[in-house]
Amino acid sequence: MRIIAGALKGRRLRAPTWQGLRPSSGRLRETLFNVLGGQVKGAIVLDGCAGTGALGIEAISRGADRVVFIDHDARAIRLVTENAAKCGIINQCRIVRGVLPKTLGRVGLPAEFNLIVLDPNYEDPRIDTILFAVGARLTLEGLLVLERSKRTTPLTVSNLVHVRRVASGDSVLDFYQRVQEDRNDIA
Repeated sequence: MRIIAGALKGRRLRAPTWQGLRPSSGRLRETLFNVLGGQVKGAIVLDGCAGTGALGIEAISRGADRVVFIDHDARAIRLVTENAAKCGIINQCRIVRGVLPKTLGRVGLPAEFNLIVLDPNYEDPRIDTILFAVGARLTLEGLLVLERSKRTTPLTVSNLVHVRRVASGDSVLDFYQRVQEDRNDIA
């Protein structure tokens, strides 16, 4: 597994040594960041199901200012920490062990993110709840990107609007933005 482009292009990341963690493929990461283009530059990013940290590290490589990595698995947290240190970007990272969305309430995490990437277990029954809570932390101009299996149904969440879908192999990237409140109702 390698970083595809940017300042860290070609850096090798350590892959998991255990079953149950499915890192995003290089092809899918390349597709994602090609779609995002310049939106990554200067962004504050949440890699919400961090796994190996490849998505967040790729974001830093392409110009993101900071990335918060969250994962519930202690092995994944160790792997993200090792990969970030190996790439020399640990000072641009906050790596937190915890369960989404509860972990977002911790002191010291950014109030809002310009980019949120989620690559959860495809079978996670709580993903709509997670999307709703995490989506509330998205800036109005920001994007939330959910990786899911082509075999799963697209999700509708009341505080997010679906803006784009990109298929790549057996996976789909769904892009969401926050629903903008009607400012005319405010007196």
